[in-house]
Amino acid sequence: MTITLPEFLGQITGSLPLFLTALLTLGVILVNGWTDAPNAIATCISTRSMHPRSAILMAAVFNFFGVLVMTLLNATVAQTIYSMVDFGSDTHEATVALCAALFAIVSWATAAWIFGIPTSEGHALIAGLSGAAIAMRNGFEGINGGAWMKVIYGLIFSSVLGFAMGWLSSRLITVICRSIDRRKTAKFFQGGQIFGAAAMAFMHGAQDGQKFMGVFMLGMFLAKGQNVSTFRIPLWLMLLCSAVMALGTSIGGYRIIKAVGMNMVRLEKYQGFAADMAAAGCLLLSSLTGIPVSTTHTKTTAIMGVGAEKRVSSVDWGIVKEMVFAWVMTFPGCGIIGYLMAKLFIWLF
Repeated sequence: MTITLPEFLGQITGSLPLFLTALLTLGVILVNGWTDAPNAIATCISTRSMHPRSAILMAAVFNFFGVLVMTLLNATVAQTIYSMVDFGSDTHEATVALCAALFAIVSWATAAWIFGIPTSEGHALIAGLSGAAIAMRNGFEGINGGAWMKVIYGLIFSSVLGFAMGWLSSRLITVICRSIDRRKTAKFFQGGQIFGAAAMAFMHGAQDGQKFMGVFMLGMFLAKGQNVSTFRIPLWLMLLCSAVMALGTSIGGYRIIKAVGMNMVRLEKYQGFAADMAAAGCLLLSSLTGIPVSTTHTKTTAIMGVGAEKRVSSVDWGIVKEMVFAWVMTFPGCGIIGYLMAKLFIWLF
């Protein structure tokens, strides 16, 4: 089942729940653009391989193609997020709970952005939805344990494999190029950085784009009073999500770019290339297997691995500690906010 653009536009003007759901979902995507999408282009900007505006434009284009191509090949990530929770049979209250979850995600991500800490909107999304579902059902009946286990596997997988592949990629490049004058390789790795950033933006769209489109479809069906189990993502929604994500990156992405690409580790061009390719490889494997992972966790742990390969002290572990704390607190923090907002919204509406 799907929804055409004329059908959506016709319904949104006459349905306040659908309007609010769409508005909040786009707000979450916008926040994802300024807090999560910048990770894809952080290294190529920090190594001065690309100008920020050019990198943002490139990220917007490849985010869209990532959404389009991967959704056509394998939409399992979107289906996993869609089936993560069950808000019950009352579609009105379910729509209210979903709006509360989306409000919680925006609040959490904005607070993290103020402090310049990259958080995973994918995990905030999952936590917020789960908290709202628990509030809605007054228990854990609305939580899909199988889908949740995929998230836990993805969290461990993306962090461990991201670090390991970052370390191995950097070591491999160091061994191959050890007898070559570094000045002769600068141009090659600058081009490689651009390619790597494009690959990361593509995979960010493949992962995070699917997550938020899954929620968008859930909200639209609930607002219409429908509860469907399968769906097809329309092209107009892919274009809309990509454009909003790009707008978010252009508005506030520099804070995250500075934290990830400049403050945590000072990277050379070959290191940035190694980090991008390692993270993109991890995300590709995750998307093909249908495991929802965090692009933030994957990219930042790949950068840590690259920095640690040169020497462990080259990584600012104080910043790493702040990031890990934010990652750990995302699940309980956003879950509690989602729970409280759902209770409040249900009482109000």
